[in-house]
Amino acid sequence: MGADSDVRRWLRQRGAETIPHPGGTLYTHLCRVHDRLAELGCGVDAQLAGLAHAVYGTDGFDVTLLDRTDRATLRELIGDDAEALVYLYGACDRGRTWRKLAATGEVVDRFTDQTWTLGPGQVRPFVDLSIVNELDVIEQDPATADRYGEYFRSLFAAWAPIASPQVTSEAQRLLGEGDRSSSA
Repeated sequence: MGADSDVRRWLRQRGAETIPHPGGTLYTHLCRVHDRLAELGCGVDAQLAGLAHAVYGTDGFDVTLLDRTDRATLRELIGDDAEALVYLYGACDRGRTWRKLAATGEVVDRFTDQTWTLGPGQVRPFVDLSIVNELDVIEQDPATADRYGEYFRSLFAAWAPIASPQVTSEAQRLLGEGDRSSSA
């Protein structure tokens, strides 16, 4: 897989192997997220976005490998759609987005304070990437599961209608059933 190999090499050149992250380094985390998205049958754009999802930093991980003003660099590596998903993931203000996402389809951009309404083809990859990322962190850091397990069970149950069935099943397998009555 050409793009996959190119991105992995680029991530190593940007120092991702030296940045601590639960379960080892940021590089190993990014690779695990990519691989799990592939195993769960998510599309190639989602997989490539999974491999690069933290390059602009995230609401939960404030380390950047590439300034968000240089998006063309990442677009050249992974393509327009995958890069747009990476930007959206990094820009997402989780506190103002996640609980309402299933009902609104909107993401608040923490960089610009704009609100983006996701198109039908954007919601599922964004949610799948978000779930798979958190599942990896939870698996690598059991204290995270202890602190936030109930929150994620509830959130992922609310997202079930907009997530891929296989990703929802994986979340349920790892976290157990969430409260189906919770509101998004």
